[in-house]
Amino acid sequence: MQFQKREIIIIVDFGSQVTKLIARRVRDLGVYSEIITPGEIRKIKNFDMIKGIILSGGPSTVTKQKFQTIPKKILLMKIPILGICYGLQLIAKLFGGKIRSSKKRREFGRSFLYKKRNSTLIKNFLKNKKTVWMSHEDAVIKLPKNFKNIAFTKNSNLTIIENIKRKIYGVQFHPEVTHTENGIQIFKNFLFSICKVRKTWNIKSQKKILIRNIKKIVKKDKVICALSGGVDSSVVALLISKAIKKNLICIMVDTGLMRKNEFQYTYKIFKNKLKLNVKLVNSKNLFIKKLKGISDPEKKRKIIGKLFIKIFEKESQKYKNAKFLAQGTLYPDIIESRSISGSKTAKIKSHHNVGGLPKKMKFKLLEPLKEFFKDEVRVLGSSIGLPKEICFKHPFPGPGLGIRILGNITKDKIKILQEADFIYINELIKNNLYNKIWQAYAALLPIKTVGVMGDSRTYEYTCLLRAVTSEDGMTADYYNFPKDFMDKISNKIINKVKGINRVVYDISSKPPSTIELE
Repeated sequence: MQFQKREIIIIVDFGSQVTKLIARRVRDLGVYSEIITPGEIRKIKNFDMIKGIILSGGPSTVTKQKFQTIPKKILLMKIPILGICYGLQLIAKLFGGKIRSSKKRREFGRSFLYKKRNSTLIKNFLKNKKTVWMSHEDAVIKLPKNFKNIAFTKNSNLTIIENIKRKIYGVQFHPEVTHTENGIQIFKNFLFSICKVRKTWNIKSQKKILIRNIKKIVKKDKVICALSGGVDSSVVALLISKAIKKNLICIMVDTGLMRKNEFQYTYKIFKNKLKLNVKLVNSKNLFIKKLKGISDPEKKRKIIGKLFIKIFEKESQKYKNAKFLAQGTLYPDIIESRSISGSKTAKIKSHHNVGGLPKKMKFKLLEPLKEFFKDEVRVLGSSIGLPKEICFKHPFPGPGLGIRILGNITKDKIKILQEADFIYINELIKNNLYNKIWQAYAALLPIKTVGVMGDSRTYEYTCLLRAVTSEDGMTADYYNFPKDFMDKISNKIINKVKGINRVVYDISSKPPSTIELE
């Protein structure tokens, strides 16, 4: 396995749901990083450009006879190593320490970290105590030879360890998640004080690389782009347009599951302002027909995904040499559907961009953004001229309102939800709240409740409102609205949307919940 001729930090993925966040934190600090599997690290022939190695967390346990590992000789090369959670336990195991699984030592969620001695790794991070994010049941109970104990929690005596001579460090907590206070400082210390790496990574510079790669892959063939109107597919369309120009055909499928007025609005921007070759396909009735009687969310996603492909394949017959289907798939889509790096990451749900595709289809997939996070895509979008009204639009799921109407989908339910969502989003914009929130939406619950309007009894649907703050969509917390805003929005939806007599607000975080309901 060969890397480009530039300094790099590699992250060995042992299957953690947040491995990509490690790469993200490293990139945020201006350092190029790549994620590889334990098997791939064995194939590396030249370690010259590798300035540091980070071992991720994961669901495995080193207490069993067989466990995921890497060759110990790599740890002896004096390339700086940072083990996180499982990575710490693996380091301890390989160097003769002891790890035990015990309910008494398990830690999930926030814990207080206490310093035992100074270390380069914790400079400007830990003074007296610090809140860190834990997610483990195994714990190191005996320190490996020549290692020192740097910090501890009440349930974990060996929470940070180090071997300065070998430049090996380990932390039991997750500095990559936002729940760990100032966790980025751990990465700063590791990268710049221990690895001595330079800042060479810049998102804006990636557009040239992406455009060059698209040209190399596509050559003179035609590409059909699934253009939804969201930031992801829009950036993909613009990148491909800059790479192959006339050989791009953008198809906008009107599923009837978009927000109110959004389809026509975005079409005009693409056609008139961005000058893209856009083909409209009206498939409202077809999608509604296929989704009739379907309440299972996974079935919904797969039906929508397969129907998209059928429509694209039908449309592609009108164009010669249409060999590629371009999608705005991002890494959070993939990590929740499967592991991009081949690790044992647990599957959370399928996405129409990934899990919903049929095994056999005419097209080759072209997914230029599958290694990027949402905010990185926004930076790319700004650098290639994507209008702000699209570039900074909240994320919108591929299946659209189909997964925001829980239970069976009908035309009436779609209309009810479109009206409620329209009121909600516009109130966020009017109150200067929209840009403070990562994602907001209204959903229609499959629950009817009794209400009183005037002197009459009503029996109508419950509307759920969701708004979260996040950096990347991998972790999120609910937005704490002022009470007067909640009063106003609830009153407005109930008074103006026939079919809704109750409004609730979702205050769950991710994890344990996901941002979308289905």
